[in-house]
Amino acid sequence: MPFIDTPFRDLKIFEPQVWGDERGYFYESYNFKTFAAAGIDCVFVQDNQSKSSKNVLRGLHYQTGTNGQAKLVRVLKGAVLDVVVDMRDGSPTFGQSFSIELSAENKKQLFVPRGFAHGFTVLSEEAIFAYKCDNYYSKAHEGGVLFNDPKLGIDWKIDLNQVQISGRDQELPLLGNHLPVNISF
Repeated sequence: MPFIDTPFRDLKIFEPQVWGDERGYFYESYNFKTFAAAGIDCVFVQDNQSKSSKNVLRGLHYQTGTNGQAKLVRVLKGAVLDVVVDMRDGSPTFGQSFSIELSAENKKQLFVPRGFAHGFTVLSEEAIFAYKCDNYYSKAHEGGVLFNDPKLGIDWKIDLNQVQISGRDQELPLLGNHLPVNISF
């Protein structure tokens, strides 16, 4: 199977099989049957894409309740450090983070189940980031955690004095101000 388990229940790394020759390469980035065989049988209803420059930090964001979103994230150009924080009610890893470098070169993808806060920093000069969601975005159900919360201790792999971040993301609350996301574990 092209999936690698992480220390977090249901959070999985997907490494597709890549076929390459002198013309370039081909790989299947998503196949419902392959993912379902690994226990990931959600139906994706929305695709999103962003373009960001070096040192941009986006996150940490999540959706609550029945508006929670599972995501399949990947990089089409450049490289990012992708970071998730477990926000699931009753999870033994609540409040812990996981990070992985995703790049156009390594072609790895991360399946992020519902109940995780998600964010990334751009490590390359530019990155194009794409992701599938199994639920539609709802502004009324959005939440977030401050990226530099000392409790999280996340190493974003960039100089935070050089970070480019939205005003909204700079004002997100600390983890201690959150109840677990209403997603059963």
